Amino acid sequence: MLWIAGAFSVLILAVAGVGAWVYQDLDGSIGAADIDGKVGDGRPEKLSPGSKNILVVGSDSRDGDNSEYGKGLTTMQSDTLMVVHIAADRKWATVVSFPRDSWVEIPACDKGDGTRSEAHHFKINEAFAIGGATGEVASAAACTIRAVEQNTGLRIDHFMSVDFQGFKGMVNALGGIEVCPEQAIHDKKAHLDLEAGCQTVKDEDALGYVRTRYSVGDGSDISRIGRQQEFMGALADRAKQKLTSPGELYDFLKAATGSLTTDRSLAGVRPLAGLATELKGVPEDRLTFLTVPNYPRELDIPSDRANVVWQYPSAARLFTSLAEDEEVDEKRLAGEAKNALHARDVRVRVLNGTDRGGLAGRAAEELRQAGYTVTGTGNTPDTESKTRVSYPADQRAQAQVLKSRLPGAAAEVSADATTGAVTLVVGEDFKSLR
Repeated sequence: MLWIAGAFSVLILAVAGVGAWVYQDLDGSIGAADIDGKVGDGRPEKLSPGSKNILVVGSDSRDGDNSEYGKGLTTMQSDTLMVVHIAADRKWATVVSFPRDSWVEIPACDKGDGTRSEAHHFKINEAFAIGGATGEVASAAACTIRAVEQNTGLRIDHFMSVDFQGFKGMVNALGGIEVCPEQAIHDKKAHLDLEAGCQTVKDEDALGYVRTRYSVGDGSDISRIGRQQEFMGALADRAKQKLTSPGELYDFLKAATGSLTTDRSLAGVRPLAGLATELKGVPEDRLTFLTVPNYPRELDIPSDRANVVWQYPSAARLFTSLAEDEEVDEKRLAGEAKNALHARDVRVRVLNGTDRGGLAGRAAEELRQAGYTVTGTGNTPDTESKTRVSYPADQRAQAQVLKSRLPGAAAEVSADATTGAVTLVVGEDFKSLR
């Protein structure tokens, strides 16, 4: 999407001698979603003015030409979800992919039909389907923004969505993209039959290649994210080589704009070209692609073999770095994954530090649902205004895992802490786990 924005800036110069109608045609093809007033209150504070967080969704509406990809689904679907963080100084950028099977809290959202959903836990991509129950992109985007903001603490500034057919059109305008699968792929769900070895894919094969999951690799959404990132990198390289004339550039951008929907402030050729201008100074070696650190949820909840959970405290540090506009240390992030603690490894005693009855029980239930081992509940003798975590010296790593789920909570070593466990004291400021 960012490279496409760069192509717009080239087009503005190219059409100067061709005719304003080309510019107007593409400009009018970009959909505008009015999300103002739909996202709601309680949004995270913007900690780094000048930086930008752009939520990008690969949309699978299953309407019209998309209906063959899952006719039983009646709502809009989110096949790909990522956040592009652009630093305030425009010297680096990070693209973070969110596995669609991420088990998170989906906030209460307007469904676009006058009704409102209840907050609950499910796969993160469900937020787009809930908001898009009536086919309205604005409501789908608003619910997705709420889900991402609530679970990451990042303030989203802009939104982009591109659907299946537009992606296919971009690939076709380039004459196809070369892929080199090591094994043959036969996936009925993705409508894909490819032999092993290097070959050029376009039309439905290109679409199937980035959608296939269960019939290649380990069958996970994580491996699919890797293939999608590689494919989009190849698409950008191919575009730079091939789009040498205004006509070729027009065909490519016509496919892109016809399926592109953004928030109103980005909905136009000039706003997108302006975004591209801001990105000219970002070196290629400082454009980083990451996936939120995660592990299979069945390691915490053995009965759940379908979802992943984010790995804390690594995920929290990633989100905090982006929120504060600090470049992410990719090597450190990868190193932490090798010695990760899972939620089940953390034993927690929960104490109610307020005069509100049942708060410790509520917090304990949230912890159990997240996979933590709750050893007991109780009350503190004094009222606590702030939620805090105390722990014996040998439980520091476990305490950090829990603390990272509680924004603003303090953590301290305590000689009185329960042996072999961390203690969560729920204060007046407690709302829920992140």
